[in-house]
Amino acid sequence: MQKQKLYNTEIEASRIIYGCMNLGNNRNRPELNDEEMRREAVKSVNAALEHGINFFDHADIYGRGKSEEIFSDIWKAHPGLRDKIIMQSKCGIRFAGDPASGAPHRFDFTYEHITNSAEGSLKRLKTDYLDVLLLHRPDPLVRPEEVARAFDDLHKAGKVKYFGVSNHTAYQIDLLKKYVTQPLVVNQLELNLIHSDLINAGIITNQRKPETFIRGEGTLEYCRLNDITVQAWSPLALGEFNKEGSDLSNVISEIAGRRNVSSEAIVTAWLLKHPAKIQPVIGTRRPERIAAVCQADSIELTREEWYKLFIAGRGEDLP
Repeated sequence: MQKQKLYNTEIEASRIIYGCMNLGNNRNRPELNDEEMRREAVKSVNAALEHGINFFDHADIYGRGKSEEIFSDIWKAHPGLRDKIIMQSKCGIRFAGDPASGAPHRFDFTYEHITNSAEGSLKRLKTDYLDVLLLHRPDPLVRPEEVARAFDDLHKAGKVKYFGVSNHTAYQIDLLKKYVTQPLVVNQLELNLIHSDLINAGIITNQRKPETFIRGEGTLEYCRLNDITVQAWSPLALGEFNKEGSDLSNVISEIAGRRNVSSEAIVTAWLLKHPAKIQPVIGTRRPERIAAVCQADSIELTREEWYKLFIAGRGEDLP
């Protein structure tokens, strides 16, 4: 697996990130008990490691903390692994009923929640530090001074090396940057062939009838200008690109067949082709699908292939 440096850091990361959201979640497979989930999680993480992935993405809410806890089983299988991999977690989303009944689902960037969440992630992951901590979704009530204080205290204590955001627009990042002393090194955003709005926004300016109403224009360009690494969550669009008979499915199948690789590899390679050096965050638990995705690392799509995929994904020709 090729590596790339996260801007403004000393981190050498795999181009593809393994997302750990599903490790502690048996929603789609209720027959799995706790022990079976743990064994499957270790197999999934081992498969990612075997294919050269060294970057693992978490969040305090994944499996309500269970995903981080289960991931820590990997230390038993691989003593000494911690300092060879990169671990990132996210905070800021609170469930309904937390901490008291009647509390709504909400976002929380208060000093107390950020620091408590980071401490909880460290405890569940059985580690002394996080390489990166992201703010998960923008909090309309954010007081950037509180965020700055939380980041400073976590950094000074050696508990978090670097910081970033997720699902933030350019202006939301600028607001934080006015107060936060550490560089914001990551913005994790939904981006894939079907949900390509961040790229599409750059070509529908001044069009009378854009097919979608897009907010956050310029976010991708802002990240490039400010050396913020873009990570793409849901890069495989939950498998929607596989809808039989669709134009997108046909284009993917044609390119995959000609290159003798998986469809997942083509979808992932489309993101890797972008000059922003986007890092796809994959979340499958199946080792064979992890292998299929990682084929993308050896693929360099042509400009023509990239645009054929882009047009098929957006559902109409370019302006």
